[in-house]
Amino acid sequence: MARYIFITGGVVSSLGKGLMAASLAALLQARGYKVRIRKFDPYLNVDPGTMSPYQHGEVYVTDDGAETDLDLGHYERFTGVAAHQSDNVTSGRIYQQIIARERRGDYLGATVQVIPHVTDAIKAFALADTEDLDFVLCEIGGTVGDIESLPFIEAIRQLKNEMGRGQSISVHVTLVPYISAAGELKTKPTQHSVRELAALGVQPDVLVCRCEQPLPEGERAKIALFCNVRKEAVIPALDASSIYAVPLQYHGEGLDSEVLRAFGIEPGEPPKLDRWSNIIERLSNPEGEVTVGVVGKYVGLPDAYKSLHEALVHGGIANRVKVNVRWLDAELFERDAETIASQLEPMDAILVPGGFGERGSEGKIASVRFARERGVPFFGICLGMQMACVEAAREQGIAKASTTEFGATEEPVVGLITEWMSEKGLEKREAGGDLGGTMRLGAYPAKLAGNSVVASIYQATEISERHRHRYEVNTHYRDVLERSGLVVSGTSPDETLPEIVERPDHPWFVGVQFHPELKSKPFDPHPLFASFIEAAVRQSRLV
Repeated sequence: MARYIFITGGVVSSLGKGLMAASLAALLQARGYKVRIRKFDPYLNVDPGTMSPYQHGEVYVTDDGAETDLDLGHYERFTGVAAHQSDNVTSGRIYQQIIARERRGDYLGATVQVIPHVTDAIKAFALADTEDLDFVLCEIGGTVGDIESLPFIEAIRQLKNEMGRGQSISVHVTLVPYISAAGELKTKPTQHSVRELAALGVQPDVLVCRCEQPLPEGERAKIALFCNVRKEAVIPALDASSIYAVPLQYHGEGLDSEVLRAFGIEPGEPPKLDRWSNIIERLSNPEGEVTVGVVGKYVGLPDAYKSLHEALVHGGIANRVKVNVRWLDAELFERDAETIASQLEPMDAILVPGGFGERGSEGKIASVRFARERGVPFFGICLGMQMACVEAAREQGIAKASTTEFGATEEPVVGLITEWMSEKGLEKREAGGDLGGTMRLGAYPAKLAGNSVVASIYQATEISERHRHRYEVNTHYRDVLERSGLVVSGTSPDETLPEIVERPDHPWFVGVQFHPELKSKPFDPHPLFASFIEAAVRQSRLV
Protein backbone atom coordinates (compact mmCIF):
# COMPACT_ATOMS: atom_id res chain seq x y z
CA MET A 1 0.00 0.00 0.00
CA ALA A 2 1.26 3.48 -0.88
CA ARG A 3 2.31 5.79 1.93
CA TYR A 4 0.72 9.26 2.00
CA ILE A 5 2.27 12.67 2.64
CA PHE A 6 -0.34 15.37 3.28
CA ILE A 7 0.94 18.92 2.67
CA THR A 8 -0.80 21.96 4.15
CA GLY A 9 0.06 25.66 4.36
CA GLY A 10 -0.37 28.25 7.08
CA VAL A 11 -0.14 31.95 7.94
CA VAL A 12 -0.27 33.28 4.36
CA SER A 13 -0.72 31.93 0.84
CA SER A 14 1.98 31.73 -1.86
CA LEU A 15 4.55 30.11 0.43
CA GLY A 16 5.58 27.62 -2.25
CA LYS A 17 3.74 24.46 -1.15
CA GLY A 18 3.64 23.24 -4.74
CA LEU A 19 7.35 23.79 -5.24
CA MET A 20 8.08 22.09 -1.93
CA ALA A 21 5.88 19.12 -2.87
CA ALA A 22 7.58 18.83 -6.27
CA SER A 23 11.05 19.06 -4.71
CA LEU A 24 10.26 16.47 -2.04
CA ALA A 25 8.88 14.12 -4.69
CA ALA A 26 12.04 14.61 -6.77
CA LEU A 27 14.21 13.78 -3.73
CA LEU A 28 12.22 10.64 -2.95
CA GLN A 29 12.41 9.69 -6.62
CA ALA A 30 16.19 10.19 -6.50
CA ARG A 31 16.24 7.63 -3.68
CA GLY A 32 14.57 5.07 -5.92
CA TYR A 33 10.94 5.45 -4.83
CA LYS A 34 7.94 5.68 -7.18
CA VAL A 35 5.92 8.82 -6.48
CA ARG A 36 2.80 10.69 -7.57
CA ILE A 37 1.64 14.15 -6.50
CA ARG A 38 -1.95 15.37 -6.21
CA LYS A 39 -3.47 18.80 -5.72
CA PHE A 40 -6.74 19.43 -3.85
CA ASP A 41 -8.14 22.92 -4.54
CA PRO A 42 -10.88 24.25 -2.22
CA TYR A 43 -12.45 26.73 -4.68
CA LEU A 44 -15.91 26.05 -6.13
CA ASN A 45 -14.96 26.22 -9.81
CA VAL A 46 -15.14 22.74 -11.34
CA ASP A 47 -11.67 23.40 -12.76
CA PRO A 48 -9.60 26.53 -13.50
CA GLY A 49 -10.45 26.43 -17.21
CA THR A 50 -12.81 29.42 -17.16
CA MET A 51 -10.80 31.48 -14.67
CA SER A 52 -8.87 34.58 -15.75
CA PRO A 53 -5.09 34.13 -15.82
CA TYR A 54 -4.95 37.24 -13.60
CA GLN A 55 -7.00 35.33 -11.01
CA HIS A 56 -5.25 32.01 -11.11
CA GLY A 57 -2.20 32.06 -13.37
CA GLU A 58 -1.91 29.63 -16.24
CA VAL A 59 -4.15 26.62 -16.77
CA TYR A 60 -2.05 23.48 -17.02
CA VAL A 61 -3.32 20.71 -19.32
CA THR A 62 -2.62 17.00 -18.91
CA ASP A 63 -2.33 14.32 -21.61
CA ASP A 64 -5.82 13.06 -20.80
CA GLY A 65 -7.35 16.52 -21.28
CA ALA A 66 -7.76 17.83 -17.72
CA GLU A 67 -7.54 21.58 -17.14
CA THR A 68 -5.68 21.81 -13.86
CA ASP A 69 -3.83 23.98 -11.37
CA LEU A 70 -0.43 25.31 -12.47
CA ASP A 71 1.22 23.39 -9.60
CA LEU A 72 0.78 20.23 -11.66
CA GLY A 73 3.25 21.77 -14.08
CA HIS A 74 5.82 21.92 -11.26
CA TYR A 75 5.04 18.30 -10.41
CA GLU A 76 5.70 17.13 -13.96
CA ARG A 77 8.77 19.31 -14.51
CA PHE A 78 10.43 18.07 -11.32
CA THR A 79 9.52 14.38 -11.49
CA GLY A 80 8.89 13.62 -15.17
CA VAL A 81 5.75 11.74 -14.10
CA ALA A 82 2.82 12.60 -16.38
CA ALA A 83 -0.13 13.99 -14.43
CA HIS A 84 -3.65 12.60 -14.86
CA GLN A 85 -7.20 13.92 -14.52
CA SER A 86 -7.28 12.19 -11.13
CA ASP A 87 -4.37 14.28 -9.81
CA ASN A 88 -6.30 17.54 -9.40
CA VAL A 89 -9.71 17.92 -7.82
CA THR A 90 -11.66 20.97 -6.67
CA SER A 91 -14.51 21.49 -4.24
CA GLY A 92 -16.63 22.39 -7.25
CA ARG A 93 -15.97 19.06 -8.95
CA ILE A 94 -16.65 17.13 -5.75
CA TYR A 95 -19.93 18.94 -5.08
CA GLN A 96 -20.93 18.56 -8.74
CA GLN A 97 -20.53 14.79 -8.49
CA ILE A 98 -22.30 14.56 -5.14
CA ILE A 99 -25.28 16.61 -6.34
CA ALA A 100 -25.50 14.54 -9.54
CA ARG A 101 -25.58 11.37 -7.41
CA GLU A 102 -28.23 12.86 -5.13
CA ARG A 103 -30.42 13.75 -8.13
CA ARG A 104 -30.13 10.17 -9.38
CA GLY A 105 -31.22 8.89 -5.99
CA ASP A 106 -27.94 7.13 -5.25
CA TYR A 107 -28.09 8.05 -1.56
CA LEU A 108 -31.36 6.17 -1.03
CA GLY A 109 -33.15 9.03 0.68
CA ALA A 110 -30.35 9.88 3.12
CA THR A 111 -29.57 13.47 4.09
CA VAL A 112 -26.50 14.51 2.10
CA GLN A 113 -23.93 16.19 4.38
CA VAL A 114 -20.33 17.38 4.40
CA ILE A 115 -19.53 14.49 6.73
CA PRO A 116 -19.56 11.78 5.55
CA HIS A 117 -20.46 12.41 1.92
CA VAL A 118 -18.08 15.23 0.96
CA THR A 119 -15.19 13.89 3.03
CA ASP A 120 -15.74 10.39 1.63
CA ALA A 121 -15.53 11.80 -1.92
CA ILE A 122 -12.28 13.61 -1.07
CA LYS A 123 -10.81 10.42 0.40
CA ALA A 124 -11.86 8.46 -2.68
CA PHE A 125 -9.95 10.90 -4.91
CA ALA A 126 -6.88 10.64 -2.67
CA LEU A 127 -6.91 6.83 -2.76
CA ALA A 128 -7.73 6.25 -6.46
CA ASP A 129 -5.16 4.94 -8.96
CA THR A 130 -2.26 4.48 -6.53
CA GLU A 131 -1.23 0.92 -7.40
CA ASP A 132 2.52 0.24 -7.55
CA LEU A 133 3.37 3.58 -5.90
CA ASP A 134 5.60 4.02 -2.88
CA PHE A 135 4.51 7.54 -1.95
CA VAL A 136 1.53 9.74 -2.81
CA LEU A 137 1.94 13.42 -1.98
CA CYS A 138 -1.34 15.34 -1.53
CA GLU A 139 -1.12 19.12 -1.49
CA ILE A 140 -4.10 20.99 0.00
CA GLY A 141 -4.56 24.41 -1.60
CA GLY A 142 -5.22 27.53 0.39
CA THR A 143 -4.31 28.25 4.00
CA VAL A 144 -5.28 26.44 7.19
CA GLY A 145 -8.17 28.35 8.72
CA ASP A 146 -9.93 29.06 5.42
CA ILE A 147 -13.58 28.00 5.52
CA GLU A 148 -13.23 26.40 2.08
CA SER A 149 -10.44 24.03 3.13
CA LEU A 150 -12.11 22.62 6.26
CA PRO A 151 -13.62 19.53 4.54
CA PHE A 152 -10.17 18.67 3.12
CA ILE A 153 -8.48 18.95 6.51
CA GLU A 154 -11.19 16.75 7.99
CA ALA A 155 -10.66 14.20 5.22
CA ILE A 156 -6.93 14.17 6.03
CA ARG A 157 -7.70 13.58 9.68
CA GLN A 158 -9.95 10.63 8.83
CA LEU A 159 -7.44 9.14 6.38
CA LYS A 160 -4.59 9.33 8.89
CA ASN A 161 -6.70 7.45 11.43
CA GLU A 162 -7.89 4.86 8.92
CA MET A 163 -4.43 4.18 7.51
CA GLY A 164 -2.78 3.73 10.87
CA ARG A 165 0.74 4.49 12.05
CA GLY A 166 3.52 4.46 9.53
CA GLN A 167 1.25 4.92 6.49
CA SER A 168 0.77 8.70 6.45
CA ILE A 169 2.39 11.86 7.72
CA SER A 170 1.60 15.58 7.64
CA VAL A 171 4.00 18.27 6.38
CA HIS A 172 3.01 21.85 7.21
CA VAL A 173 4.53 24.79 5.29
CA THR A 174 4.50 27.97 7.32
CA LEU A 175 6.06 31.43 7.57
CA VAL A 176 8.66 32.75 9.99
CA PRO A 177 8.65 36.48 9.21
CA TYR A 178 11.61 38.78 9.78
CA ILE A 179 10.69 42.04 11.53
CA SER A 180 13.36 44.48 10.40
CA ALA A 181 12.56 47.09 13.06
CA ALA A 182 13.20 44.50 15.78
CA GLY A 183 15.94 42.71 13.84
CA GLU A 184 14.33 39.36 14.70
CA LEU A 185 12.62 36.36 13.17
CA LYS A 186 9.23 35.81 14.80
CA THR A 187 7.98 32.27 15.49
CA LYS A 188 4.54 33.17 16.86
CA PRO A 189 2.71 33.02 13.48
CA THR A 190 4.02 29.47 13.00
CA GLN A 191 2.94 28.50 16.53
CA HIS A 192 -0.59 29.81 15.93
CA SER A 193 -0.84 28.11 12.55
CA VAL A 194 0.22 24.73 13.94
CA ARG A 195 -2.14 25.15 16.88
CA GLU A 196 -5.03 25.82 14.50
CA LEU A 197 -4.17 22.76 12.40
CA ALA A 198 -3.83 20.58 15.52
CA ALA A 199 -7.22 21.86 16.75
CA LEU A 200 -8.69 20.38 13.56
CA GLY A 201 -7.19 17.00 14.44
CA VAL A 202 -4.02 17.02 12.32
CA GLN A 203 -0.65 17.20 14.10
CA PRO A 204 2.23 18.01 11.72
CA ASP A 205 5.17 15.61 11.66
CA VAL A 206 7.46 17.95 9.70
CA LEU A 207 7.45 21.76 9.56
CA VAL A 208 8.86 23.62 6.55
CA CYS A 209 9.55 27.21 7.62
CA ARG A 210 9.80 29.84 4.89
CA CYS A 211 12.07 32.65 6.05
CA GLU A 212 14.12 35.48 4.56
CA GLN A 213 16.95 35.10 7.07
CA PRO A 214 18.74 31.96 8.29
CA LEU A 215 16.82 30.28 11.11
CA PRO A 216 19.00 30.26 14.27
CA GLU A 217 19.22 27.02 16.26
CA GLY A 218 17.53 28.69 19.20
CA GLU A 219 14.48 29.68 17.14
CA ARG A 220 14.41 26.25 15.55
CA ALA A 221 14.37 24.61 19.00
CA LYS A 222 11.65 27.04 20.13
CA ILE A 223 9.42 26.12 17.17
CA ALA A 224 9.99 22.42 17.86
CA LEU A 225 9.09 22.83 21.54
CA PHE A 226 5.88 24.78 21.03
CA CYS A 227 4.75 22.90 17.91
CA ASN A 228 5.43 19.39 19.26
CA VAL A 229 7.86 18.20 16.58
CA ARG A 230 11.51 17.10 16.60
CA LYS A 231 13.99 19.94 16.18
CA GLU A 232 15.47 18.12 13.16
CA ALA A 233 11.99 18.10 11.63
CA VAL A 234 11.89 21.91 11.58
CA ILE A 235 13.23 22.57 8.07
CA PRO A 236 14.33 26.11 7.13
CA ALA A 237 13.39 27.17 3.60
CA LEU A 238 15.17 30.26 2.35
CA ASP A 239 14.76 31.78 -1.10
CA ALA A 240 16.84 30.00 -3.76
CA SER A 241 18.71 31.41 -6.77
CA SER A 242 16.55 29.24 -9.05
CA ILE A 243 13.55 27.01 -8.49
CA TYR A 244 15.72 24.15 -9.78
CA ALA A 245 18.09 24.69 -6.84
CA VAL A 246 15.26 24.00 -4.37
CA PRO A 247 15.58 20.16 -4.33
CA LEU A 248 19.29 20.45 -3.52
CA GLN A 249 18.56 23.09 -0.90
CA TYR A 250 15.87 21.00 0.81
CA HIS A 251 18.13 17.95 0.77
CA GLY A 252 20.86 20.00 2.40
CA GLU A 253 18.43 20.91 5.19
CA GLY A 254 17.44 17.26 5.65
CA LEU A 255 13.83 17.37 4.42
CA ASP A 256 13.80 13.99 2.65
CA SER A 257 15.60 12.27 5.53
CA GLU A 258 13.13 13.64 8.10
CA VAL A 259 10.15 12.62 6.00
CA LEU A 260 11.47 9.06 5.79
CA ARG A 261 12.18 8.99 9.54
CA ALA A 262 8.61 10.15 10.19
CA PHE A 263 7.51 6.95 8.41
CA GLY A 264 9.97 4.89 10.45
CA ILE A 265 12.24 4.36 7.43
CA GLU A 266 15.99 4.77 7.82
CA PRO A 267 17.18 7.09 5.00
CA GLY A 268 20.07 4.80 4.00
CA GLU A 269 22.13 5.77 0.95
CA PRO A 270 21.95 9.45 -0.11
CA PRO A 271 19.81 10.27 -3.17
CA LYS A 272 21.33 10.44 -6.64
CA LEU A 273 21.16 14.15 -7.39
CA ASP A 274 23.54 14.40 -10.36
CA ARG A 275 20.63 15.47 -12.58
CA TRP A 276 19.95 18.53 -10.40
CA SER A 277 23.61 19.38 -9.86
CA ASN A 278 24.13 19.41 -13.64
CA ILE A 279 21.13 21.71 -14.15
CA ILE A 280 22.39 24.19 -11.54
CA GLU A 281 25.91 24.06 -12.99
CA ARG A 282 24.54 25.04 -16.41
CA LEU A 283 22.35 27.79 -14.94
CA SER A 284 25.18 29.18 -12.83
CA ASN A 285 27.83 29.14 -15.54
CA PRO A 286 26.21 30.18 -18.84
CA GLU A 287 28.41 30.65 -21.89
CA GLY A 288 26.38 33.61 -23.11
CA GLU A 289 22.91 35.11 -22.98
CA VAL A 290 20.01 35.90 -25.27
CA THR A 291 16.92 38.07 -24.96
CA VAL A 292 13.52 36.74 -26.03
CA GLY A 293 10.60 39.13 -26.41
CA VAL A 294 7.27 37.54 -25.47
CA VAL A 295 4.46 39.58 -27.02
CA GLY A 296 1.38 38.61 -25.04
CA LYS A 297 -1.87 39.68 -23.49
CA TYR A 298 -1.35 38.75 -19.83
CA VAL A 299 2.21 40.02 -19.38
CA GLY A 300 1.26 41.86 -16.19
CA LEU A 301 1.24 38.53 -14.37
CA PRO A 302 4.15 36.22 -15.35
CA ASP A 303 2.37 33.25 -13.70
CA ALA A 304 -0.06 33.43 -16.62
CA TYR A 305 2.80 32.06 -18.75
CA LYS A 306 4.53 29.95 -16.08
CA SER A 307 5.19 26.85 -18.21
CA LEU A 308 6.24 29.03 -21.14
CA HIS A 309 8.81 30.87 -19.04
CA GLU A 310 10.21 27.61 -17.67
CA ALA A 311 10.39 26.05 -21.17
CA LEU A 312 12.46 29.05 -22.33
CA VAL A 313 14.78 28.51 -19.35
CA HIS A 314 15.03 24.84 -20.35
CA GLY A 315 16.00 25.91 -23.87
CA GLY A 316 18.74 27.97 -22.28
CA ILE A 317 19.92 24.98 -20.24
CA ALA A 318 20.11 22.91 -23.44
CA ASN A 319 22.30 25.59 -25.07
CA ARG A 320 24.26 26.65 -21.98
CA VAL A 321 23.02 30.24 -22.19
CA LYS A 322 21.05 32.53 -19.92
CA VAL A 323 17.64 33.44 -21.35
CA ASN A 324 16.41 36.93 -20.51
CA VAL A 325 12.65 37.06 -21.04
CA ARG A 326 11.24 40.48 -21.89
CA TRP A 327 7.46 40.59 -21.37
CA LEU A 328 5.91 42.93 -23.95
CA ASP A 329 2.28 44.06 -23.93
CA ALA A 330 0.81 43.36 -27.37
CA GLU A 331 -1.45 46.41 -27.12
CA LEU A 332 1.61 48.70 -27.22
CA PHE A 333 2.28 47.53 -30.78
CA GLU A 334 -1.07 48.72 -32.06
CA ARG A 335 0.03 52.37 -32.00
CA ASP A 336 2.78 52.96 -34.57
CA ALA A 337 5.68 51.33 -36.38
CA GLU A 338 8.25 53.25 -34.33
CA THR A 339 7.00 51.65 -31.11
CA ILE A 340 7.21 48.19 -32.66
CA ALA A 341 10.75 48.74 -33.91
CA SER A 342 12.04 50.30 -30.68
CA GLN A 343 10.66 47.43 -28.59
CA LEU A 344 11.54 44.51 -30.86
CA GLU A 345 14.88 45.51 -32.44
CA PRO A 346 16.85 44.62 -29.25
CA MET A 347 15.32 41.12 -29.21
CA ASP A 348 17.28 38.07 -30.33
CA ALA A 349 14.00 36.18 -30.85
CA ILE A 350 10.26 36.86 -30.69
CA LEU A 351 7.57 34.59 -29.27
CA VAL A 352 3.81 35.12 -29.47
CA PRO A 353 2.05 32.81 -26.97
CA GLY A 354 -1.47 31.49 -26.65
CA GLY A 355 -4.40 33.51 -25.38
CA PHE A 356 -8.07 34.25 -25.83
CA GLY A 357 -9.94 37.28 -27.13
CA GLU A 358 -9.31 40.15 -29.54
CA ARG A 359 -7.43 42.52 -27.24
CA GLY A 360 -3.87 42.95 -28.43
CA SER A 361 -4.36 40.82 -31.55
CA GLU A 362 -3.24 43.51 -34.03
CA GLY A 363 -0.11 44.00 -31.95
CA LYS A 364 0.64 40.31 -32.19
CA ILE A 365 0.14 40.39 -35.96
CA ALA A 366 2.49 43.38 -36.17
CA SER A 367 5.08 41.39 -34.17
CA VAL A 368 4.80 38.49 -36.62
CA ARG A 369 5.31 40.88 -39.53
CA PHE A 370 8.38 42.39 -37.88
CA ALA A 371 9.93 38.95 -37.30
CA ARG A 372 9.18 37.85 -40.88
CA GLU A 373 10.54 40.97 -42.54
CA ARG A 374 13.62 41.37 -40.33
CA GLY A 375 14.59 37.68 -40.27
CA VAL A 376 14.30 37.45 -36.46
CA PRO A 377 13.65 33.94 -35.05
CA PHE A 378 9.90 33.64 -34.43
CA PHE A 379 7.89 31.11 -32.43
CA GLY A 380 4.08 31.25 -32.48
CA ILE A 381 2.14 29.08 -30.05
CA CYS A 382 -1.62 28.40 -30.41
CA LEU A 383 -3.08 31.91 -30.99
CA GLY A 384 0.45 32.95 -31.97
CA MET A 385 0.38 30.46 -34.84
CA GLN A 386 -3.09 31.65 -35.85
CA MET A 387 -1.92 35.28 -35.95
CA ALA A 388 1.04 34.21 -38.12
CA CYS A 389 -1.44 32.67 -40.57
CA VAL A 390 -3.62 35.80 -40.59
CA GLU A 391 -0.52 37.92 -41.21
CA ALA A 392 0.53 35.68 -44.11
CA ALA A 393 -2.93 35.92 -45.70
CA ARG A 394 -2.90 39.71 -45.40
CA GLU A 395 0.54 39.78 -46.98
CA GLN A 396 -1.02 37.97 -49.95
CA GLY A 397 -3.55 40.77 -50.37
CA ILE A 398 -6.44 39.41 -48.29
CA ALA A 399 -6.84 42.60 -46.25
CA LYS A 400 -9.84 41.33 -44.25
CA ALA A 401 -8.19 38.08 -43.18
CA SER A 402 -9.08 37.39 -39.54
CA THR A 403 -10.45 34.82 -37.12
CA THR A 404 -14.08 34.21 -36.20
CA GLU A 405 -12.98 34.30 -32.55
CA PHE A 406 -12.99 38.10 -32.88
CA GLY A 407 -16.41 38.25 -34.59
CA ALA A 408 -17.90 37.74 -38.02
CA THR A 409 -15.41 38.04 -40.88
CA GLU A 410 -15.50 37.74 -44.66
CA GLU A 411 -12.14 35.92 -44.68
CA PRO A 412 -12.09 33.36 -41.83
CA VAL A 413 -8.48 32.20 -41.99
CA VAL A 414 -9.10 30.85 -38.48
CA GLY A 415 -12.46 29.47 -37.41
CA LEU A 416 -14.30 27.57 -34.71
CA ILE A 417 -13.92 23.84 -35.09
CA THR A 418 -17.20 22.07 -34.36
CA GLU A 419 -16.16 18.44 -34.88
CA TRP A 420 -12.91 16.56 -34.33
CA MET A 421 -11.71 13.05 -33.64
CA SER A 422 -10.21 12.08 -30.30
CA GLU A 423 -9.50 8.81 -28.55
CA LYS A 424 -13.12 8.97 -27.34
CA GLY A 425 -14.33 9.14 -30.95
CA LEU A 426 -16.11 12.02 -32.71
CA GLU A 427 -16.47 15.06 -30.44
CA LYS A 428 -18.74 18.01 -31.22
CA ARG A 429 -19.33 21.50 -29.89
CA GLU A 430 -21.77 24.31 -30.58
CA ALA A 431 -20.84 27.96 -31.12
CA GLY A 432 -23.05 29.11 -28.24
CA GLY A 433 -22.30 26.25 -25.87
CA ASP A 434 -20.63 26.22 -22.45
CA LEU A 435 -17.10 27.55 -22.17
CA GLY A 436 -15.85 25.16 -19.51
CA GLY A 437 -14.25 21.94 -20.73
CA THR A 438 -15.41 22.37 -24.35
CA MET A 439 -12.06 22.96 -26.06
CA ARG A 440 -9.88 20.49 -27.89
CA LEU A 441 -7.98 19.42 -24.80
CA GLY A 442 -5.12 17.06 -24.09
CA ALA A 443 -2.67 15.08 -26.19
CA TYR A 444 -3.35 14.57 -29.90
CA PRO A 445 -1.09 12.99 -32.53
CA ALA A 446 0.28 14.85 -35.52
CA LYS A 447 2.29 13.83 -38.55
CA LEU A 448 5.14 15.92 -39.93
CA ALA A 449 6.37 16.34 -43.48
CA GLY A 450 9.54 14.31 -43.79
CA ASN A 451 11.58 17.12 -45.36
CA SER A 452 10.38 19.84 -42.96
CA VAL A 453 12.31 21.94 -40.48
CA VAL A 454 10.23 20.63 -37.58
CA ALA A 455 10.83 16.99 -38.56
CA SER A 456 14.56 17.63 -38.32
CA ILE A 457 14.06 19.33 -34.94
CA TYR A 458 11.95 16.49 -33.53
CA GLN A 459 13.97 13.81 -35.33
CA ALA A 460 10.60 12.17 -36.00
CA THR A 461 7.63 12.39 -38.36
CA GLU A 462 4.98 11.38 -35.80
CA ILE A 463 4.54 13.31 -32.57
CA SER A 464 2.00 13.80 -29.76
CA GLU A 465 1.44 17.20 -28.15
CA ARG A 466 -1.08 18.81 -25.79
CA HIS A 467 -3.78 21.15 -27.02
CA ARG A 468 -6.06 23.76 -25.45
CA HIS A 469 -8.05 25.79 -27.96
CA ARG A 470 -11.42 26.23 -29.67
CA TYR A 471 -10.29 27.65 -33.01
CA GLU A 472 -8.26 26.10 -35.83
CA VAL A 473 -6.54 27.37 -38.97
CA ASN A 474 -8.94 26.98 -41.89
CA THR A 475 -7.41 24.39 -44.24
CA HIS A 476 -9.19 26.04 -47.20
CA TYR A 477 -6.62 28.85 -47.00
CA ARG A 478 -3.67 26.46 -47.17
CA ASP A 479 -2.79 27.35 -50.76
CA VAL A 480 -2.88 31.08 -49.94
CA LEU A 481 -0.59 30.58 -46.97
CA GLU A 482 1.88 28.47 -48.91
CA ARG A 483 2.03 31.05 -51.72
CA SER A 484 3.27 33.48 -49.06
CA GLY A 485 5.99 31.03 -48.07
CA LEU A 486 4.22 29.80 -44.92
CA VAL A 487 4.21 26.01 -45.33
CA VAL A 488 1.93 23.63 -43.43
CA SER A 489 4.51 21.10 -42.23
CA GLY A 490 2.44 19.26 -39.63
CA THR A 491 -1.18 18.12 -39.69
CA SER A 492 -3.60 15.91 -37.83
CA PRO A 493 -3.33 12.26 -38.96
CA ASP A 494 -6.34 12.71 -41.29
CA GLU A 495 -4.75 15.90 -42.72
CA THR A 496 -7.85 18.02 -41.95
CA LEU A 497 -6.28 20.21 -39.24
CA PRO A 498 -3.04 22.18 -39.67
CA GLU A 499 -0.89 21.59 -36.58
CA ILE A 500 2.40 23.28 -37.56
CA VAL A 501 3.40 25.97 -40.03
CA GLU A 502 6.94 27.10 -40.89
CA ARG A 503 8.90 29.31 -43.26
CA PRO A 504 11.76 27.20 -44.66
CA ASP A 505 13.47 30.28 -46.15
CA HIS A 506 13.54 32.11 -42.78
CA PRO A 507 16.32 31.75 -40.14
CA TRP A 508 13.74 30.19 -37.75
CA PHE A 509 9.99 30.68 -38.12
CA VAL A 510 7.65 28.06 -36.62
CA GLY A 511 4.04 28.23 -35.48
CA VAL A 512 2.32 25.38 -33.62
CA GLN A 513 -1.33 24.90 -32.72
CA PHE A 514 -0.46 22.98 -29.56
CA HIS A 515 1.38 23.95 -26.35
CA PRO A 516 4.86 22.37 -26.38
CA GLU A 517 5.81 24.23 -23.19
CA LEU A 518 3.61 21.83 -21.21
CA LYS A 519 5.95 18.90 -21.91
CA SER A 520 9.29 20.58 -21.36
CA LYS A 521 11.46 19.66 -18.36
CA PRO A 522 14.79 21.03 -17.10
CA PHE A 523 16.46 17.65 -17.55
CA ASP A 524 14.65 17.04 -20.87
CA PRO A 525 14.11 20.36 -22.69
CA HIS A 526 11.46 20.32 -25.40
CA PRO A 527 13.17 20.10 -28.81
CA LEU A 528 11.29 23.10 -30.21
CA PHE A 529 12.42 25.35 -27.34
CA ALA A 530 15.98 24.02 -27.51
CA SER A 531 16.07 24.76 -31.26
CA PHE A 532 14.40 28.17 -30.83
CA ILE A 533 16.99 29.30 -28.27
CA GLU A 534 19.75 27.91 -30.48
CA ALA A 535 18.43 30.15 -33.27
CA ALA A 536 18.35 33.09 -30.82
CA VAL A 537 22.01 32.43 -30.01
CA ARG A 538 22.86 32.58 -33.73
CA GLN A 539 20.84 35.79 -34.07
CA SER A 540 22.62 37.38 -31.09
CA ARG A 541 25.96 36.86 -32.82
CA LEU A 542 24.78 38.67 -35.95
CA VAL A 543 24.21 42.00 -34.19
